[in-house]
Amino acid sequence: MNIPESLEQLPTNGSRSRVYGEPYRTADGATVIPVSKVRAGASTPIGIFVIQGGTTRWVGAVDADRIALIGVITGLIAAVLASLAVLRRPPWPDLSATSAIWLQPKGDR
Repeated sequence: MNIPESLEQLPTNGSRSRVYGEPYRTADGATVIPVSKVRAGASTPIGIFVIQGGTTRWVGAVDADRIALIGVITGLIAAVLASLAVLRRPPWPDLSATSAIWLQPKGDR
C-alpha cells in the first residue's frame, strides 16, 4: 500500500471523534495531514502527521497558553496554602519548651 492509497482511507467527515483534514504538500515535498478532535461540536487541533521520504512522524499540537495557565494556578495555590500555614495558629495551646508558661517559676503555675 502506498501513501496515496493510505490517504484515501482516512475519514474526513465529523462523524467520529477524530477528524483528519485534507492532506497537502509543502515546498520541501513533505505531505502534511492535520488531525483534530471534535467534542461537543467544537474542533480542537491535536497535531499533524508529516510524511517525508517514506517515513511518517507525528507532531503534536502544544497549547502553550494552557500550560502557562496551569503553572500560574499551581503557583497561586501553593502561595495561598503556604500563607495559610504560616499565618494560622493552631487551635491548641502553645506547648513548646520556650513558651511563657514554661519560663515562669514552678510555684507560679
